[in-house]
Amino acid sequence: MIHSLADVQSPFVGENTQIGQFCVVLKDAKIGSNCIINAGVLVENDVIIGDSVTIKSGVQIWDGIILEDDVFVGPNVTFTNDFLPRSKQIQKEFSQTTIKKGASIGANCTIVGGVEIGEYAMVGAGSVVTKTIGNQELWYGNPAKHKGYVCKCGQKSDRTLICDGCKGKM
Repeated sequence: MIHSLADVQSPFVGENTQIGQFCVVLKDAKIGSNCIINAGVLVENDVIIGDSVTIKSGVQIWDGIILEDDVFVGPNVTFTNDFLPRSKQIQKEFSQTTIKKGASIGANCTIVGGVEIGEYAMVGAGSVVTKTIGNQELWYGNPAKHKGYVCKCGQKSDRTLICDGCKGKM
């Protein structure tokens, strides 16, 4: 389902993906199946979005960003892709940022270009991520710092990475 007020130029949109109003998806972007892309999202050309990804309103996915399967991107998350931005200077190559399978990024976070956020990691709302985050790590703050671990289900856990609720059966 693509909303009639969305501008989707890419033919690479998977089955059962929903794209809301006022979204712009450029011609070379690749979007998987079963995604939910809320209103007011921009997706540039050199972008890969996996299956079952949720992107909330007000997010821009710039060239060089990869969102693997099952990623959650909260409202108004800001990605960057240019380490030394200057007006009217055309960048030949952009920083590559990868958000690994199952990771969650809270509302209003800033993700500096060139980092990787590990599988099932969680970034708290309003955080500024300037460093790579490992699998199932919990980070928050400005700048974001490692504060613990999360189970694949999202509950805070100890270093075993399994919570008492789901026992790691996600």
